[in-house]
Parts: sequence; structure tokens; C-alpha cells
Amino acid sequence: MSLPMTVGVDGSESSLRAVDWAADEAALHEVTLRIVHAYRWDRYEGTSLAREFGESSRRVTPDDILVVAGRRARCHHPDLAVTTEAVAEEPEYVLLREARHASAVILGTRGRGELADLLLGSVSLTVATAGDCPVVVIRGNHDNRAADGSHGRIVVGVADVPTAAVRFAYEEARRRGAVLDAVRAWRCPTHDTADHPLLTGTPERVHEERAAGELEAALADAPTDVRLRRHTVEGPARRVLLTASHDADLLVVGRRRPGQFGHRLGRVVAHTLVHHSACAVAVVPDTA
Repeated sequence: MSLPMTVGVDGSESSLRAVDWAADEAALHEVTLRIVHAYRWDRYEGTSLAREFGESSRRVTPDDILVVAGRRARCHHPDLAVTTEAVAEEPEYVLLREARHASAVILGTRGRGELADLLLGSVSLTVATAGDCPVVVIRGNHDNRAADGSHGRIVVGVADVPTAAVRFAYEEARRRGAVLDAVRAWRCPTHDTADHPLLTGTPERVHEERAAGELEAALADAPTDVRLRRHTVEGPARRVLLTASHDADLLVVGRRRPGQFGHRLGRVVAHTLVHHSACAVAVVPDTA
């Protein structure tokens, strides 16, 4: 039986935008959408809630939040199987637990705290960098839709070996009929010189060719039904992928699990992209 797609909601406009995206994603994958609201108080003042909740002075219950979220989910997909649950527990703990039994967890970028306009929601960042399944953080200027994205383009940051992130990106591109841009960042160490005895050309060319070879190796099992474009770009991975996120519908990056080593995208890169990407970001934990 397929695992459900889970979306965390808190009644904010950001979380309802995540519901829109998650409903599309669940429909694309033909799985159940599970809507979860974790809370620490029984009622909320409505001043920072989404417009759907009406007058700002109204007091909103967890059940109200789930009703509105479920309505949003069925707006574009009336036949979508949807379940809801409210849990009186810290959101981070609830969503990390959900991630153990979900095909993906989808979250908005910001919560309803006083610093919501300044800082990324701490819940989203915690789950994205510690969850056991792919975590998608909805951010950037877009139409809140996973299906029929406005750009028809997905970007994946590629490490030196095939990873779960690359496989995730293949599947997303296939289901959406989108172009997949596979990007491998490379850098030329400043101590390299052209007269180094082990180098046969300019240091830049050597490092670029090495990156191209690693990119080909990482994409060796690419499916033939995905429109794949390969890019090697000089610069830090964070900067390269942030640039690539413009005019994309989704940016996919990998995350090392604790204790993993090697040249793979890690927590620091994922942290930066979740903060600053111009589009939705999927953070996919490695399986090896």
C-alpha cells in the first residue's frame, strides 16, 4: 500500500499554500493526502490566520483549521482521498514522527509567530533537515500548484554518485512532464597551478572535466522517458543552486544522514536553499 502524502498546517496563509501544492502532488502520485495540525494551545487568535477564517477577531479552533485545509485540498481535486488529524503536541515532534510513515511531507515556509516576516518557520527548517522522508518546503513566487507548473522545469543538485535526490527528481519530472536540469557545481582550489606536475591543462579545465565525469556517473541510470539536461557550473553549490532555482517549479537537493561522509550535498546547503530558494525546495535524505 502506498504511503500517504502529509502536509502540516497551522492556519497561516503559508500553510494553506502548502495544502494547494500537496493536493496536486498527492493527486499526481495517486496517494492519500494526510493533513496534520499540531498545536500547543486549544484556541488561536485569528489575527495572523489566513483570510479564509474571516474576521480577525474570531477565535479559531484546531478543528476549524482542519476544515478549511480540507476544503482547500478538495478545491482542485474533489475526488482526492483526504484524512485529517489534530494532535496536541509540539509541531516539530509530530511532523518528524509523520515523516517516518509518509512518502513526503509538505510544509509552508513561515508560521504565525511574531518574527514570521523575518525568519523561516523553525518547524519547516527542523523537519526539512532531519526528516526521514523527502520534505518539500513551499516558497518563492508561484501559483501554489505542483501540477502544470508555470515553468515546466525541475532542477536537481547532483553529487558524485547516484542519490535518492536524483531518483526523486526523475520521478517528479516524469509525472509532471517537466524538463529536468541536473546541475553539478565544481570549484577550482586556489592552490592549484597550471604547472602542477599532475595537471595536463589549466586547473579550471581539469576540475570542470572531473565534474562532468562525475555528473555522467551520477546520471548513468537516468530513465529514457525524462527530458534531461546536464550542467556543470563553477562555484559553491549553494550559490549555483540558488541561481538555478530561478524560473524553476521545484529544486531538489540531497541531505546526508548523520554519520555519512563524502562529496554530497549536506545540511548546510539544504539550510541555505530552504531559506533563500526562488522556488519550492525538496530536501531528500540519502538512503545509503
